[in-house]
Amino acid sequence: MRALLCKDYGGIDALVLEEAAPPALKPGEVRLKVQACGVNFPDTLIVEGKYQFKPEPPFSPGGEVAGIVTELGEGVEEAGGVAVGDPVIAVTIWGGFAEEIAVPAAQLLPYPAAMDPAVAAGFAMTYGTAMHALTQRARLDEGETLLVLGAAGGVGLAAVEIGKRLGARVIAAASTPEKLEVARRAGADDGIDYSARPLKDAVKDLTGGRGADVVFDPVGGDLTEQALRATGWGGRHLIVGFAAGAIPKIPANLTLLKGCSVVGVFWGDFVKREPAANRANFDTLFRWVAEGALKPLVSERFALADAGQALHRLADRKAVGKLVVDLSR
Repeated sequence: MRALLCKDYGGIDALVLEEAAPPALKPGEVRLKVQACGVNFPDTLIVEGKYQFKPEPPFSPGGEVAGIVTELGEGVEEAGGVAVGDPVIAVTIWGGFAEEIAVPAAQLLPYPAAMDPAVAAGFAMTYGTAMHALTQRARLDEGETLLVLGAAGGVGLAAVEIGKRLGARVIAAASTPEKLEVARRAGADDGIDYSARPLKDAVKDLTGGRGADVVFDPVGGDLTEQALRATGWGGRHLIVGFAAGAIPKIPANLTLLKGCSVVGVFWGDFVKREPAANRANFDTLFRWVAEGALKPLVSERFALADAGQALHRLADRKAVGKLVVDLSR
């Protein structure tokens, strides 16, 4: 099989496309023919050895795949619910930039047959994270105001769409007018270009001085403190990630003065600890897709040989919507 390999922790430019042996199939696992693989910010870190998980090289990055089940490992038949030929989604942390992958059967989510595999490949991590963040962690209520940072990125757009579906007023924040227009097309009610004016002032103006009830923050860096200062009384500031690269230091006195909460969001561990709740989230998400309430944006598709270009676009914060490596190319 072909695979894009990280043979040493040398970064994106050190990745090489080579023929590799198909992965061994362990008990409880299934083999997938990979149709497409979503591109996510952790992929840019894992090839530099900077992610919390550090696989032993050589390995393929890519932690979010859509594929077809081609083989069942020992014991999978008894687990039930998986058959050869099924289209499934799997979140794998790494291994997805390859033509085949072995995945524990318990990690699989069937996706609707009508869904484009490239859309399915870019769906799980972004929409799963946003759904968990806004429901289990923030408990976003109808009529509340949701501020979404990085609103034109994959997870940001998912938060915009889910926030609207949950009945919130959504304020999108992004770094360019073009990105804000993408967020508006996804349903955002208002937009803030935080390269043009202070985030706190803009949020206060849009909310009559009250601030946001919930902040969805996958960006980090200097924007985190600005967004915390824009959070209203009793608000919930969701720490989703650090796409800006810097992990912020938050003035703890702000949480006291605002009576607000800073809430961590770790969807990957939620999947392991609360699998039934995660599956219920996806039942709802797939229903919303079928109803047309969610319209995931795959803005660019890359061949496996060009996956490094996709990683660079994500690392340089030039991506809009979701980038996907399409193995049919």
